[in-house]
Amino acid sequence: MDVTTPANAPWLIVGLGNPGPEYAMNRHNVGFMVADLLAERIGGRFKRAGKAQAQVVEGRIGPVGPTNRRVVLAKPMSYMNLSGGPVNALRDFYKVPVANVVAVHDELDIDYGVLRLKLGGGDNGHNGLKSMTKAFGAEYHRVRFGIGRPPGRMQVADFVLKDFSSAERKELDYFVDRAADAVECLVIEGLERAQSTYNS
Repeated sequence: MDVTTPANAPWLIVGLGNPGPEYAMNRHNVGFMVADLLAERIGGRFKRAGKAQAQVVEGRIGPVGPTNRRVVLAKPMSYMNLSGGPVNALRDFYKVPVANVVAVHDELDIDYGVLRLKLGGGDNGHNGLKSMTKAFGAEYHRVRFGIGRPPGRMQVADFVLKDFSSAERKELDYFVDRAADAVECLVIEGLERAQSTYNS
């Protein structure tokens, strides 16, 4: 954790995706899938967040004691390329330091199901990250969920907005579960421990 971050500051865990049933199983929506599982784990249900264009669940993760963390799970309802506005509104409302923001998102340059965790860096062409970085800077955490590159000459935009293939879906629940574990480890035990455990 950043030394300037108060120990009692909440964490804002943002699953990136597009709202609407037609996008629900898209590769681009894997962040929503991880956020939904985390909400299930803490026994919460997403609900509209006041004036912010997002759905949120508030709760706590981790064992009772000093490593128990207050978290706000969020799914922006603004479409991917405008995620920064809703996330920044939630960050202001809940008084979350930038270093306590975690974006869970799909990543083209990593093989399917592979995870990479990091703090800061570029957006690698990801419109959700681009919008967040423009809104409040790049020094937030990322949990990058590999979806691989599009086959043949398929355009990237078409690939990310397609549903996971039937072969991919066989392992999807396992990989989403593992990504949720990685988010919990990051928040409870810190980036280094989470990287050593989950950066496969």
